[in-house]
Amino acid sequence: MIRVMIVDDQEMIRVGLRTMLEAHPDIEVAAEAGDGLLALRLLAKTPVDVVLMDIRMPGIDGVETTRRIRRGHPAEEVRIVVLTTFDHDENVFAALRAGANGFLGKGVGPAELTTSILEVAAGGGALTPAATAALIDHVARDAGSRPEPEIARLFETLTPRELEIVEAVVSGLDNAEIAALMSVSPFTVKTHANRAMTKVGARDRAQLVTLAFRAGIRP
Repeated sequence: MIRVMIVDDQEMIRVGLRTMLEAHPDIEVAAEAGDGLLALRLLAKTPVDVVLMDIRMPGIDGVETTRRIRRGHPAEEVRIVVLTTFDHDENVFAALRAGANGFLGKGVGPAELTTSILEVAAGGGALTPAATAALIDHVARDAGSRPEPEIARLFETLTPRELEIVEAVVSGLDNAEIAALMSVSPFTVKTHANRAMTKVGARDRAQLVTLAFRAGIRP
């Protein structure tokens, strides 16, 4: 059973997320919090596997809450998924740097939400096509147009198949779509993606996309 904490200052959003999550037999909503400080207190006494974290909240925001969670809970212990509106929230990238493992839009549907939670809990990262596009857009604004040689050299260590899968990930495809495109199983895709992340030092899919873009890999 995957235990989830929902952190959002809007009760209606928490209700909606809880309803979608609890409809899945392998997911349990173990705790809810309306602000970051309460989330930290609850986390100290309530074991959870995944935190769904809003960015903009009263008190300390989602970025600072994520940073504080990471001080006592490594990614192997607690996974953090940021909830955002993508285009209107620059802070989501600060949250990724603070230790979040991915991000989803607040308008996410039940199937996408539960699939993302299961993927993140298993060690992956929540990064939908819309999220990938938003991430690349912001990275492109911050990064130069030329590839960074040191990062590009990391990607030269990948096998042709691993590089092919990285390129597909950067294009916004999920594991199932990549598997169908390459006529392999989703498990095979996940295995190659995980090996690529290990080789380039990416902790999750979001960081893999960021590094790939800086290495000159474009969608």
